[in-house]
Amino acid sequence: MNIPNLLTVLRVILIPIFVLMFYLPFSWSYWAASAVFSVAAVTDWLDGYLARRWEQSTPFGAFLDPVADKLLVAVALVLLAAEHGNLWLTLPATIIIGREIVVSALREWMAEIGARAHVAVSNLGKWKTAAQMAALVILLGNPPHFTLWVLGGYLLLIVAAVLTLWSMVHYLMAAWPHLSPTAEKK
Repeated sequence: MNIPNLLTVLRVILIPIFVLMFYLPFSWSYWAASAVFSVAAVTDWLDGYLARRWEQSTPFGAFLDPVADKLLVAVALVLLAAEHGNLWLTLPATIIIGREIVVSALREWMAEIGARAHVAVSNLGKWKTAAQMAALVILLGNPPHFTLWVLGGYLLLIVAAVLTLWSMVHYLMAAWPHLSPTAEKK
């Protein structure tokens, strides 16, 4: 166990804490949930940075890091979709969660056929993650009443959903030679 792996585990541990904060019956609960989510989001960046910088990448970290990221985002999106109960949040949430399922399955399948490198993480995915995390921090920190902050959060989430679809198309295009009916059978 090294520091990058501990940060990844911390991210998973913070998930139920930010859910608890979100549902506390206090005026500050949204800000508390957003703050805990923000700490978790920063560990997402920090664990990868430290693992590369200190050359401490491990199989455990390579497995748990994307799982922790997907859990964190999916839980936040489900909480927010239930709380806001509108199309402006629910549709992008559905797109983002659906894309994560599709791309995870695609990566797993590509790994099985020995072509995982064709669906490696891209810079587009990093932009998507930045927009998504910023939107979630804003939306978690504000009650579901129409304000400029909430509108900004919705717009960022819509941008993240568009980037999500775009990156999924990139992954599918990269994998298409292996998916098409004319692909060589092993």
